[in-house]
Amino acid sequence: MFCLTEPAPNPSPSVTLLPGSPFAGKARAIESGEWAGWYQWDGTDPFEETSGPFYFAHDTTGLITGFRPGAKNRNGHGMIHGGALMTFADFSLFMIAATAQGEDVNGVTVTMTSEFLSPAQAGELLICRGERTGGGRSLIIARGVITADDRPVLGFSGVIRQFRKNA
Repeated sequence: MFCLTEPAPNPSPSVTLLPGSPFAGKARAIESGEWAGWYQWDGTDPFEETSGPFYFAHDTTGLITGFRPGAKNRNGHGMIHGGALMTFADFSLFMIAATAQGEDVNGVTVTMTSEFLSPAQAGELLICRGERTGGGRSLIIARGVITADDRPVLGFSGVIRQFRKNA
């Protein structure tokens, strides 16, 4: 496990990361490079692995997720493809849910609404912050905003249907 004794260098100088994963479960610490001090989800999701990589961490205000899209994430106009933004939003939705309940969420996205607010460019750091807004035993409702340099790029809300974990 990566242990911080001082704020870790990270992709966003305005974010001071706290040590440790924001939830118990499948979290792999990044120990070097641009994303040192952040985590990656250590489960299996080939689509997210191809689309990302996506990261998560937490600071004094709560969970944050991060993504630095590259050329592979652009659309025909040279901006980041809406599908890439929505994939990052879906990843963030699950990380928000996991942080709210303290462990991984085993489930599927039932519905997700997205509002495209401004274009993002390859190489820009995208940060997402969000919150759980409701739910019950089997449903989790959450929302978030993805920003680039504090400029809102995508707002989203979604519902996750939780499944029981296999014993």
